[in-house]
Amino acid sequence: MLSEHRDMAAAKALFRTATSATGMVPDQVTTDGNGSYPRAIRSTLGKRVLHRNSAFKNNRLEQNHRGVKGRIRCMRGFKSFTSAERCCRSHDELRNYLRPCTRHNHSVSASRCRFLHLRRATAALALLKVG
Repeated sequence: MLSEHRDMAAAKALFRTATSATGMVPDQVTTDGNGSYPRAIRSTLGKRVLHRNSAFKNNRLEQNHRGVKGRIRCMRGFKSFTSAERCCRSHDELRNYLRPCTRHNHSVSASRCRFLHLRRATAALALLKVG
């Protein structure tokens, strides 16, 4: 979730969105050191949810942002929140479109992945030329 400020309202919105998307309340939540997270977790998710504060335990989740961070770095950041929101949304949509959908524990050959990626990339480029 992208928000303009890292405050209590943004933290509560993040946890409400996550709970509504998954349909369940987690047993524990791992966050970085932002001070608004503990209060937001207690008020949004309840007092039974364990809050872990670690910069390293959520590295797997943070790896999801690697592609966006690589793109932002060469542009030296964004000039406005609107352009950041637009770039992040379109980057994630295109990345998910190009990623081959697989089932859990279902292997897909490298040649099949390449074929699907090329077909989807060609379709995405055709859409960009039209628009």
